[in-house]
Amino acid sequence: MKILSIETSCDETAAAIISKEPQENFARILSNVVASSLLIHSKTGGIIPDIAAREQLKFIIPVIEKAIENSKLKIENLDAIAVTVGPGLIGSLLVGIETAKTLAYIWKKPIIPVNHLLGHIYANFIITTNKKLLTANSKELEVSSQKLDVAFPALALLVSGGHTDLILLESHKKIMWIGGTLDDAAGEAFDKIGRLLNLSYPGGPAIEKEAKKGIENRFIFPRPMIGSKDFNFSFSGLKAAVLREVLKLGKLNQQQTADIALACQKSIIEVLIKKTLKAAKKYNAKSILLGGGVASNSLLRNTLEVRSYELGVKFFAPAKNLCTDNAAMIGSYAGFNYKTLELKKISANPALYF
Repeated sequence: MKILSIETSCDETAAAIISKEPQENFARILSNVVASSLLIHSKTGGIIPDIAAREQLKFIIPVIEKAIENSKLKIENLDAIAVTVGPGLIGSLLVGIETAKTLAYIWKKPIIPVNHLLGHIYANFIITTNKKLLTANSKELEVSSQKLDVAFPALALLVSGGHTDLILLESHKKIMWIGGTLDDAAGEAFDKIGRLLNLSYPGGPAIEKEAKKGIENRFIFPRPMIGSKDFNFSFSGLKAAVLREVLKLGKLNQQQTADIALACQKSIIEVLIKKTLKAAKKYNAKSILLGGGVASNSLLRNTLEVRSYELGVKFFAPAKNLCTDNAAMIGSYAGFNYKTLELKKISANPALYF
């Protein structure tokens, strides 16, 4: 099955072609194209919805055309179209949805609506193909990664700018939300703290970079709700604690900035890992899946992998370029959950949850 997938939930304009066969436990990328307006939004320190949607109107058709061209497929080879219907920014969602509906009508293809959050989880079911240059004869040999062996029940930690959630997957058809953030998501906390430290947007990568230069234990910040009996999160208190420290110190020097970045990163990641492992034990998870933009954080990935191994649980994380918003993950979910819907019944739902 070959699926054209479209993702425009926020500031990215993305299209991909995914191959997923019924007997396979993985999806394969045939092409994956992303046009980002990050440089525009970095100037304002955050995403301005109207500007994001206008940029997506410019990029949507060229991105889809490029995805099809790169896949070396023809339109008649496509079996379906998948598109993000929520959650997200209403204007951005409409760009993708109306484009997908129009193409589905013209090309006479079925359309699959996809929850953006579940897409992030299904980035873990994508295998990538790496090309290795053979020096002996200067020819490239394609080396495919091993087939994925995600075992159920699987526990997914979805951590991004807008969401921090723990989701239990008993199977591809049975997915249950078990906990999430009560206020700021982890990625949102990184962004807001990044602004307090006068770092570039987005805050997560900037804080991770600064943290590498930090000195341990110069600052100690709270680990919000780390000991609570539920699987919920809260990061607004951490942001407030950093604000108080910054105001107390006044103008920060480079070392203070790095030390605070390190302390903040440790605080957030310790909470994420402890809650995730606690849930994995309770639900007897056989696999732990990581997803969302913050999943590209190396400390989070590496630490959670080690702790999962110690627990005897398989660990999976997408390639870093598949952690941020992309269309390949949307196609992956659609390939495992092929549920088409009539065009007239497909609409944008900015508040869509699990």
